[in-house]
Amino acid sequence: MLSESRAIEGYLVEQYGKSDSLYPRDPKKRAKVNQMLYFDIGTLYGRVGDYIFTVYREQRKDMGKFASMEEALSIFDSMMNGQRWVAGDNITIADYTMAVSVTTAEIAGMDIAKYPNVKQWFDNSKKAISAYEEYFNNGAKIFKEHFDKAAEKLKK
Repeated sequence: MLSESRAIEGYLVEQYGKSDSLYPRDPKKRAKVNQMLYFDIGTLYGRVGDYIFTVYREQRKDMGKFASMEEALSIFDSMMNGQRWVAGDNITIADYTMAVSVTTAEIAGMDIAKYPNVKQWFDNSKKAISAYEEYFNNGAKIFKEHFDKAAEKLKK
C-alpha cells in the first residue's frame, strides 16, 4: 500500500496516464521531475510543514522556522528563473505537488509576491491545473481556518 503522495502520483500516471508528459519515461527528464519532487519534500514542503506543525503542536510561532521557509522559497525562486514549469517545458506531477506546498506556505502567512519567479509559476499553475479551485483551493480554505484558529490562540 502506498501512502506518500508523490509516490502515488507517479504510480497513477504510470498506470493510467494516456501519455508520459506528467511523469516522463525519458531518464533525463524524469530525473529533473524527481529532483523537484525531492526538493519539495525535503526542503520546500519540509520547511513549510515544520513551521505549520510548530504552530499546531507547540502552540508557538517559531520565527526561525518561518525564516527557513522564506529561504526555501528564495531557493525555489532562483530555480524558477527563466522557467515556466518546475521540471522543463511541460507541467508535470512536480508542479502539482509544489503547488500544494506553495498554497500551504500562503496559508502560513508567506507573501508569495516577494518571489516573482515563484509567483509567475504559481499563477500559471493555478490556471493550468483544471481542478485547482475545487481540489486545492477549497481544501486550503478549510485548512486556513484551522491554522488561523491555532495562530489566534497564540495571541491570547
